[in-house]
Amino acid sequence: MSIVSLAVAVIAYLLGSLSAAILVCRLLGLPDPRTEGSRNPGATNVLRIGGKWPAFLTLAGDVLKGVLPVLAAHALHLPPWGLAAVMFAAFLGHLYPLYFGFAGGKGVATTLGVVLAMSPPVGIAT
Repeated sequence: MSIVSLAVAVIAYLLGSLSAAILVCRLLGLPDPRTEGSRNPGATNVLRIGGKWPAFLTLAGDVLKGVLPVLAAHALHLPPWGLAAVMFAAFLGHLYPLYFGFAGGKGVATTLGVVLAMSPPVGIAT
């Protein structure tokens, strides 16, 4: 693996480790989604505890965690295996976030972001 591919994969993992649900709830003064509702840090639980706007922000944040690293990998012309590593790292960051005790969400929205960035028609169809 090239050093550039490895560096982008590490950055993708660190970006994926940011929990949009936790950050949105903190910024808006809502309860921690890991302790309320279903106790899952995802958009659906944020919808339960905070409403539509916080849930939308959470969903957008989680999708962007998948989109941004893939677009960066494309811009850097990473080889297919480097691109695959970046995609997987963003997903793993969401599932096992470094910043939140390695306990994350299910990764659905982040995976959607990865798929949207790889192939917008497939992402929209998904």
